[in-house]
Amino acid sequence: MAKRRSQYRKWMAGAAIAAFAFPTQVQADTLREALVNAYLTNPTLAAARAQQRATDETVPIAKADGRPNVNNQTTHTEFLKQNQTSFISPSRQLTSGVNLTVPVYSGGSVRNSIKAARKRVEAGQANLRGTESALFSNVVATYMDVIRDQAIVGLNANNVEVLETNLQATSDRFEIGDLTRTDIAQSDSRLAIARSDLQSAQANLIRSKEIYIQLVGNPPGNLEAPPPLPNLPASPVDAVEIALASNPDIIAAREQIEASRYDIRVADGGKLPRVNVFANGGYSNFLGTLGDFAGPDNIPGTADDIAQSQTQTSADAGVRLTIPLYQGGRPGALVRQSQARYSAALEQAIAVERDVISQTRAAYSSWRAALQVIESSQQAVEASALSLEGVRAENSVGNRTILDILNAEQELLRAQVQLVTARRNAYVAGFTLLAAMGRAEARDLGLDGGVLYDPQDNYDRVDGKWNDWSRDPLPEPVSTRTVDTPAQTATMGPIDE
Repeated sequence: MAKRRSQYRKWMAGAAIAAFAFPTQVQADTLREALVNAYLTNPTLAAARAQQRATDETVPIAKADGRPNVNNQTTHTEFLKQNQTSFISPSRQLTSGVNLTVPVYSGGSVRNSIKAARKRVEAGQANLRGTESALFSNVVATYMDVIRDQAIVGLNANNVEVLETNLQATSDRFEIGDLTRTDIAQSDSRLAIARSDLQSAQANLIRSKEIYIQLVGNPPGNLEAPPPLPNLPASPVDAVEIALASNPDIIAAREQIEASRYDIRVADGGKLPRVNVFANGGYSNFLGTLGDFAGPDNIPGTADDIAQSQTQTSADAGVRLTIPLYQGGRPGALVRQSQARYSAALEQAIAVERDVISQTRAAYSSWRAALQVIESSQQAVEASALSLEGVRAENSVGNRTILDILNAEQELLRAQVQLVTARRNAYVAGFTLLAAMGRAEARDLGLDGGVLYDPQDNYDRVDGKWNDWSRDPLPEPVSTRTVDTPAQTATMGPIDE
């Protein structure tokens, strides 16, 4: 552990040199600020949160199938032609009825549907953690890309200046007959290559800055060196053990297995009896169009005309038992389908586990290799600088050629670029390792201060809702657009208009 911290202290010192090798601005960006901005304004993460809120609603939807259901049906009828043999001939009729149905037993389908929905909510929350972790990994990578590319641009710009000086010195010595045209041609060729390398490095820096804007939402300023990464494992075995317990993708796959298990029980419920309690009430009004009933003259005790009531009411209640006898094979097909999906979830969980194990081990290997490359590259830089100094001294006494100097300068530049790249790769690989272990989320990175989003809050808010008329305000975008950000250049500031 002490050795690893020592290695990181060396790395941080080198990264600080690279970061401050450019003109400073009043406002300096830190990695934490970049992560917070992405956490608050990135549209991919905001969309994933909204999708999770939609998943939360599957639980109230499943609960609704087990709650009472009340319906009203009102009908106004105009009788355009009556049956000639009918004793009752109204012109119009208004009917209204209220139906109440209370599920008592549904074969366990409702109960298991609720359990499956809750498991999918938990899986969605784990997937949201994975989205957050993936976003942070991308932000860290592009943050380090900008620092690396800024350093490489600086190194290449310095190389161009050195080669320009070399070319001028070579030309001066040619004028006095000390060197040949071949020496000038060699110096001129290396200068042209250096300028093209500088242009490529500038293009890479611009691309990294634009990706930074895409992820973070604002242009990068003078990026500071990132802080050391915490809680890195001592071995790949430790890393895999932590990943198997904490990786959000593995957790989501396990919850999907449980949800699929409940889906089988839901399908099985389709073959079982159902019991409902019901109550109905009805009201009918002929709206004054029902005439008097003419009583027969030959029936003693009846009047010639009997007044008819214009309204009628009815009410009934009972218990309804529904026993499925044959449904065309549908329940069996649904059960088999659920079993197949459960099997797929089992296999998918193993696939996710394999992928996480591979990512974790590969990230650990890349991180350790990058640390070793840093040490080797640092030695190469020191040796190349010493070699260049010696070649220049030997050239002054005629023991080395201009080509030897050019080669030594190229060797030094190559070692410096390799060192800057290795520092970037070490940090990105270390963060990728933390992400694979499930330890690269906002709660792990100290992004506190009231900005943390807890998906459980929305689930708790909607879990018990039962009002048909309940709704949320019409959503507005929470992420920020980048259309107004200036196009980036290879300098620390935007394009001058």
